[in-house]
Amino acid sequence: MTAARVGLVVPYLTAYRLPFFARLRGELDARNIDLVVAHGLPTGLSAARRDTVELPGSVALRQRVWNVAGRELIWLGLGELARTCDALVLPQSMHHLHTYPLLARRHPRIGLWGHGRTHVSAHGSVARRAKAALTRRADWFFAYTEAGEAYAVQTGLPRHRVTVVHNSLDTTALAAARDAVTDADVAALRERYSLTAGRTALYIGGLDELKRTPFMIEAAERIARQLPGFRLVVAGNGAHRPLVQAAQASGGPLVYVGTVGDRDKALLGAASDVLLVPGAVGLCAVDSFALRTPVITCPWPYHGPEFEYLASGRNALVAPDDPGAYAEAVVGLLTEPGELSRLRRACQADATRYTVEGMAARFARGVEGLIHGTTQGRP
Repeated sequence: MTAARVGLVVPYLTAYRLPFFARLRGELDARNIDLVVAHGLPTGLSAARRDTVELPGSVALRQRVWNVAGRELIWLGLGELARTCDALVLPQSMHHLHTYPLLARRHPRIGLWGHGRTHVSAHGSVARRAKAALTRRADWFFAYTEAGEAYAVQTGLPRHRVTVVHNSLDTTALAAARDAVTDADVAALRERYSLTAGRTALYIGGLDELKRTPFMIEAAERIARQLPGFRLVVAGNGAHRPLVQAAQASGGPLVYVGTVGDRDKALLGAASDVLLVPGAVGLCAVDSFALRTPVITCPWPYHGPEFEYLASGRNALVAPDDPGAYAEAVVGLLTEPGELSRLRRACQADATRYTVEGMAARFARGVEGLIHGTTQGRP
């Protein structure tokens, strides 16, 4: 029996998605479906993060980019891929121009993968209606979370053509790496960077305006004035990296360690008490679960959909959206070890709820429904 073929198109390749692609390929192989991963190149803030990787067997697509009235528009050359696949799964993105003619032709079958409503920028009413129309036109929708599913259904897409994938990282591997960290490893790291147990925070991710780097730096300085010995370890890259390095060079309580892999991430998590993320919370939510290091964030309008995974006072803390008040909330948690331990236990429990294995299995069921045009893709 000839295998069906699905093309999964992503804006660009990042290391954190590789375990998902591998798991998804295995799930689809078991369903007699071939997976082709195709990608463009990073642009804008994504390009500044310099986190592109290679994936053997993936397809690099021709890409053209225009900036029109301050908005980035992207075209990816999908011609051959569209002709040879039974279905394509594309980002739910209005600035990807190649999506529109494919949805108009309705061949091959088109799935959209995304947040649902727009999370990381402000859209006016016209843009919101356009995104709803784009989503409604799809043959299937792969929602990051339940809120994304509700959005797709609200636009008019039948619920049986929506799959909630629970977007995640490889929390299983990260939790195992965290468990493998020894007390001696932690002691050596603390000595290297002059870190103090109970007074160490961590940030891992992109360094740009979405993550509110200036807010984070100001809050860290305020915390240090109240808690002598406090340090914020910053791991990542982006357009705001010079701000972090300048704050460190001026004697601030920041320690910049660059971009890190899972092993170093696990070690940093083991040596830290909390994750400071005053800006957009995304997949750092599941990082915090695997590392058993609770997120402290703010009620900001541009969080990613994974913000839904957090419950303030149970597995995270949502502090006031002001550097001073935020700093006081951090100090309050760091000086209440019993409360911090309770949040850590909830993080550890939730790490098993959001896994790349579960995400791949749900995604594969959705692909099956997309290709065969049935409800068998539903859990």
